[in-house]
Amino acid sequence: MKASPVEQKELLRLQAMDTKIQQVEHQAKALPQHAELTALGRTLDASRTVLTSRTGDVEDARIELRRIESDVEVVEKRIQRDTERAQHTSSIKDVQALETELAALGKRLTALEEIELAVMERLEEKEALVAETAAERATVTAQVAGIEAERDALLQDLNRQLGELARDRAAIASAIGADLAALYEKRRVLGRGNAAALLRARTCSGCTMTLTGSDLEDVRAAPADDIVFCPDCGAVLVRTEESGI
Repeated sequence: MKASPVEQKELLRLQAMDTKIQQVEHQAKALPQHAELTALGRTLDASRTVLTSRTGDVEDARIELRRIESDVEVVEKRIQRDTERAQHTSSIKDVQALETELAALGKRLTALEEIELAVMERLEEKEALVAETAAERATVTAQVAGIEAERDALLQDLNRQLGELARDRAAIASAIGADLAALYEKRRVLGRGNAAALLRARTCSGCTMTLTGSDLEDVRAAPADDIVFCPDCGAVLVRTEESGI
């Protein structure tokens, strides 16, 4: 393929632009905020599991407390009923029986109230753990919001840069012939981004290979408008007064 030296030099500008675009794209993907948000996401996932478990413990304690409170209410009503019956009966036998039952109910009530107090204390502890976990999650959530804001601001700036680079690249590409542009794109794919390189002091700036022997003679013999390639990396070698050939 033929291309004027001027067109070939435009390939270097295009390559520089593509290299810059790759660098900015990599910078966007490698922002430290991405890793920080991933780590905080794992923290939130773990705390969500803990919060679910602790919330379940609170609900279990509340169910147990309601059951104890119901039992206390039943015993208190029975005590009230038997007390009223004892006050209104004239039968000594009935009074004795009621007093015996009231004594048993009193013991039962005392035991239930002790259990109730223990369950209430346990409920308070479990509610405190839920509040602690919720506060920790709120702190992490605030951190996530702050880091997301930082990331978004950086990405906005990087996307702005990419937009400007894409505009400049399109302007450069439009000045290159269609066949040369197609060759460049093909080489860019094959070379994983390395499509054109300046030959400086007989060394390819793309892969740093120095031309010697027949490779150097072939490049020397090629007319200025010939497209020549690096024998090592395959990039288009752009020859200038710096090439040393």
